[in-house]
Amino acid sequence: MKYTLKVKTNAKENAVEEGPGGELRVRVKAPPQEGRANEAVIEVLAKHFDVPKSRVAIVGGFKSKTKVVRVGDCRC
Repeated sequence: MKYTLKVKTNAKENAVEEGPGGELRVRVKAPPQEGRANEAVIEVLAKHFDVPKSRVAIVGGFKSKTKVVRVGDCRC
């Protein structure tokens, strides 16, 4: 399954919440440096969807606050 989400870095806590339009908002403590925030996004989403981290991949928006992620076995 593919999801478009917005990421807030340097947050007080890691969390996933659903926005008004059904989009996901992910808050991570990590700073947006050297891929740390992307790694944190993967960890938080894996925990939220109860899947291994290897089943979560960022497929778009690596250097953007808006990202496209793939969760699960789907090769979409």
